[in-house]
Amino acid sequence: MHSPVYLRERRGDMKPGRKSLLIGCLMLVLAGVQVEQAQNAQLSGFDDYVNKAIKDWEVPGVAIAIIKDDKIVLAKGYGVKKLGDPTPVDERTVFAIGSSSKAFTGATVAMLVDEGKLKWNDPATKYLPGFETFDPYVTRELTVRDLMTHRSGLERGDFLWYGTENDRDEILRRTRYIKPSWSLRSNFGYQNLMFLAAGQIVGKLTGKTWDEFVAQRIFSPLGMNSSSTSIRAFKNGDNVASPHAKFGEKIEPIAWRNIDNIAPAGSINSNAVDMAKWIRLQLGEGIFQGQRLFSTAAAKEMHTPQTIIPISGNNAFLYPEAHFLTYGIGWFLSDYRGKEVVEHGGAIDGMRAQVALLPEEKLGVVILTNLNGTPLPHILMYKVFDAYLEGSRQKDWSGELLKTFNTLQEQGKTAAKKKEEARVLNTRPSLPIEKYAGTYKSDLYGEVKVTSESGKLNVRFGPAFVSELEHWHYDTFRAKFRAAGETLAFVTFSLDAQGKSEEVTLEIAPDYPFRRVPDMADTRSTVALTEAELKTFAGTFESKTPPIELSIEIIGGKLKVVLPGQPAYTLVPVAVNRFSVEGLPEGFFVQFEKSDGKVKSVTLVQGAGGSYVLSPK
Repeated sequence: MHSPVYLRERRGDMKPGRKSLLIGCLMLVLAGVQVEQAQNAQLSGFDDYVNKAIKDWEVPGVAIAIIKDDKIVLAKGYGVKKLGDPTPVDERTVFAIGSSSKAFTGATVAMLVDEGKLKWNDPATKYLPGFETFDPYVTRELTVRDLMTHRSGLERGDFLWYGTENDRDEILRRTRYIKPSWSLRSNFGYQNLMFLAAGQIVGKLTGKTWDEFVAQRIFSPLGMNSSSTSIRAFKNGDNVASPHAKFGEKIEPIAWRNIDNIAPAGSINSNAVDMAKWIRLQLGEGIFQGQRLFSTAAAKEMHTPQTIIPISGNNAFLYPEAHFLTYGIGWFLSDYRGKEVVEHGGAIDGMRAQVALLPEEKLGVVILTNLNGTPLPHILMYKVFDAYLEGSRQKDWSGELLKTFNTLQEQGKTAAKKKEEARVLNTRPSLPIEKYAGTYKSDLYGEVKVTSESGKLNVRFGPAFVSELEHWHYDTFRAKFRAAGETLAFVTFSLDAQGKSEEVTLEIAPDYPFRRVPDMADTRSTVALTEAELKTFAGTFESKTPPIELSIEIIGGKLKVVLPGQPAYTLVPVAVNRFSVEGLPEGFFVQFEKSDGKVKSVTLVQGAGGSYVLSPK
């Protein structure tokens, strides 16, 4: 899970201690957690390595738990919860796990499959009858399995949820407007919205919210008492890490982002100790401390490849030794040094997590960090794997990938410089600044508001994307959005044939231009007419071609136009025989022609939509 613009998690993922050798099996109880402290040669030097890595990668804090043979062999924090505050991270510090939550949604559906309440290959619309996609064929054929395997063919559409006030139902309603990027099941395409749909199915079948089901059927039996599905569960004084993001060259704390509206795709918050229990459940194929939560068949299904993923781009960076990469149900599946890897990363504003298993080795690890988009969790995963695999090697994953990462960063700076150089200097906007101001709307993403203040334009796309606009060239401006880091994005206006601003396109959502909403008419009355005078306009009027019939009536002392199937619109006099229409855009009028005090004709003026003349019936 990662923010749609800023957090380019791998594969498109919710915008990526040194101890003395102990003789025998020494078990210590730390705050009620059994931790196998025999950190023998396998973890020798691990604490020093982590501390150096968080310094090199500029990560404020990390929490790690390692599970081997159903025992926690390490549960520990490193660094601080918040820059500027010396309070350290510990094994119980809560972080966001982002898209690592998807495996929980997969498990909730698996439980319902076990209970016979649905099947993996049932049509999604069997349980969400109002759910639609852009293509009716996809709507009909999309299965429950498809929802959780990133093969719907739809592009991401993350601005439906990120930083918006849309609730879960509204997000799914608008999914019908998302254009397909590929045909159904032909490509891997990361999709948070489909996991939301899966979570809503859980709610439909159980009569509970997805959140309640996760709390009752997973958190409670596992004893994940510090875990939640919403930041609303946080209380003052809780042991919670602060998210951080990089602004320029400086790392700063940022606010937690509420993502309740996309919860089944990535809203879980947890700590290393709680997540260790989740890992034990996964390694136990559905059993935790003798209690079965889901069947072995369900466990195998979730860990079975469903969708092939190309190892290119970000994936080549994060899977340098993998021979294959696929997606199961809520899990990424690959290989490492001849062993199957089952894992999932997660990221949301200022947080990055990694949950990983080597089932054949009965080994699992969770790494939680509080810095936006850092690849450090993936790097430390490899370090842990190397420590426990036969023929342990001392490869410096952090050092090697840091060099590659820095090279990629330099390439990014070069690309940004080229963009700067492509700017056409000494150009002016086509229109006076204030003429670009207005409200622009997309069926998919809602409204973009552009305002003009003191000769400057400002843009607002929901609460998350607000910025002053700097003129770039021609009718293109540049925004500087600050949310989970700083993003520069072009905002380009298009003019209509009359030279008026008609559309605006945001670089962060380039395929969905926002069309200008016509300005509402000024409905302040400029002519005083008595009720008796208004009554002279009343009557029923019709047009044969096209067939239109309407009535003009006095309702509540006001003159109103009534059309079948529409609300009554109030007519406001702006001239003796001319009325503006309250609630309709500028340019809509009703013009009366009279003869001997009686209405001879009524003309409906609809701006650019033309006019219609009606006669008394």
